[in-house]
Amino acid sequence: MANHALMANAIRALAMDAVQQANSGHPGAPMGMADMAVALWGDHLRYNPANPHWFDRDRFVLSNGHASMLLYSVLHLTGYDLPIGELKNFRQLHSKTAGHPEVDVTPGVETTTGPLGQGITNAVGFALAEKLLSAEFNRKDHTVVDHHTYAFLGDGCMMEGISHEACALAGAWHLNKLIALYDDNGISIDGQVKPWYIDNVAERFHAYGWHVIGPIDGNDAAEVSKAIAKAKLSTDKPTLINCKTVIGKGSPNRAGTAKAHGEALGAEEIKLTRDAIDWHYPPFEIPAEAYADWDHKEAGANIEAEWNAKFAAYAAAYPELAAEFTRRMKGELPKDFHQVAFDTVVAAHTKAETVASRKASQLALEAFTAALPEMLGGSADLTGSNLTNTKSTAALRFDAKTGAVVMNVPAVEGNQGAEDEAKSEAPAETPHGTIGRHINYGVREFGMAAIMNGVALHGGYIPYGGTFLTFSDYSRNAIRMAALMKRRVIHVFTHDSIGLGEDGPTHQSIEHAASLRLIPNLDVWRPSDTAETAVAWAVALQNQSRPTALLLSRQNIAYSPKSELGDISRGAYVLSEPENVGLQNKKTAAVIIATGSEVPLALAAQKLLAEKKIAVRVVSMPSTTTFDRQDLAYKKAVLPKKLPRIAVEMGCTGGWWKYGCAAVVGIDTYGESAPAPVLFKHFGFTAENVAATVEAVLRD
Repeated sequence: MANHALMANAIRALAMDAVQQANSGHPGAPMGMADMAVALWGDHLRYNPANPHWFDRDRFVLSNGHASMLLYSVLHLTGYDLPIGELKNFRQLHSKTAGHPEVDVTPGVETTTGPLGQGITNAVGFALAEKLLSAEFNRKDHTVVDHHTYAFLGDGCMMEGISHEACALAGAWHLNKLIALYDDNGISIDGQVKPWYIDNVAERFHAYGWHVIGPIDGNDAAEVSKAIAKAKLSTDKPTLINCKTVIGKGSPNRAGTAKAHGEALGAEEIKLTRDAIDWHYPPFEIPAEAYADWDHKEAGANIEAEWNAKFAAYAAAYPELAAEFTRRMKGELPKDFHQVAFDTVVAAHTKAETVASRKASQLALEAFTAALPEMLGGSADLTGSNLTNTKSTAALRFDAKTGAVVMNVPAVEGNQGAEDEAKSEAPAETPHGTIGRHINYGVREFGMAAIMNGVALHGGYIPYGGTFLTFSDYSRNAIRMAALMKRRVIHVFTHDSIGLGEDGPTHQSIEHAASLRLIPNLDVWRPSDTAETAVAWAVALQNQSRPTALLLSRQNIAYSPKSELGDISRGAYVLSEPENVGLQNKKTAAVIIATGSEVPLALAAQKLLAEKKIAVRVVSMPSTTTFDRQDLAYKKAVLPKKLPRIAVEMGCTGGWWKYGCAAVVGIDTYGESAPAPVLFKHFGFTAENVAATVEAVLRD
């Protein structure tokens, strides 16, 4: 029989020692949640320390990521490749024990947490992916997808608005394998939370459609373990376990106070704590019996071996399904993807349609979602505007009584086209056994973005979701987290400029393209036509280690003639030379750089200048972030050093000066409410003004 008190105190000792050595960190939460960890990791969690990426492991998310020493302690004690030296290097440069947990840095960490509320939201994404994969791949006689998602969260996560968005969706989706353990210690940085946090948590989660267990004594491992066992019996609802704990438990003078939260206990208090918990070992020394109680290497290997045998039997019975499952969990695209992408781009170029780039996106999605069953789309209540649904992506639905994924939903529910387009007829019912692949997230932009991060982290799906570009502000921190975690998540942002017109400055994106381009490791595309949009989608789908933002227009954009398509994927390319507008032997005098809906404007200005015998090159730059990664020779070929450059984009001018521009036709004020053509003229987005700007630069 394991000694629960000894196991919990091992966590407490490691937490206070590591924070003290670093003179930085949060000892209180790990000390208070230690018994919860003993219950979960000791009695319930299915995992193999020797293989942190074994597929059917349970997922654990530490949403209150400041309690990182809890997770690092458990990973070390259970047998992951996290030696005691890494705990001694807590919060130090290049250690595997960063201040907050980071995926792909520390073995056993499933997601990067720190910004409160996003961890529990990632957990919703994990649980959703598990439920959908089980519906897709399990068969009556073979179950290969069957695991739980557990999350620890605290008052801070509860207070953040994103937790409301995500937990409401978890209830609507009947995510019964999601179990959240709430560390209800009543303390935050500013002290006792009662003056500012009076939510009735039980009623709140009941209203979301969750089971609620407790309050229970979160410092009693046996009681917590019983609650988890009860939660695992749920067949139709997620479960919240309210664990009443004492922050900094064991510390004679800091327990139950805000002082335990975010600073080292101090040498004297640590000595008193060691005496109080009967822990008579030097810093970072763990007794053999504690290691023995925590060790999970043999049990973990046995659990994985059992699953491997199940999967072998599954592969023998359903070889095609097993191969597809393996491909998708590796994150690999189908073998014919490049041909699909090539055909999609060539078809767009051949048709040369004049459509809004949001419609161009949907046209590309029709091809890609048909070829890639792992694409899981959605929209934050703007499907008819974002055009994220296709004939291959039926609406995702769950049975109201059983909570099961509804199979074979008709693919279109009457909103295939844009809000101002005629609606197409619904196609025939989807093939037998298919899940819905388009999610109605409701008006929850931030929740959608962080749930997509969880889906991508889990594996098996490539998530994409849509909203208006101006609402990327709501999603921004989750977008940043996807970039930090290097995960393939695709954001479809439509209504990308003042071109949306009458909705006015609240909806007109001015600074958003520039601000998104500042996020490291985020690819930002603002394509100008159907071919560029198809290329943007193809590149985004191949970006296994970075997220993508697609910025798309509401208004129609004329197709720009092209001599070749190969360089679009490099982020910028020469679209039109002076000879294309009749200046055969005229020396090029300037370069106009344009993106998105402004590319036809640049081409029109080029023609006006040609009438005056002024030769200019037009460069389309759909992705500054992609272009910036190209080699110097290519950059010089597209933007020759000696030629003055003039950028044209309906947004903030600041980001364009790095390209050595002599002038930028942009907008550094908020928009106005008026029809788009009126706004273009009012703000100077006319061919005449662009041409005049070029002339002014050449005169100077």
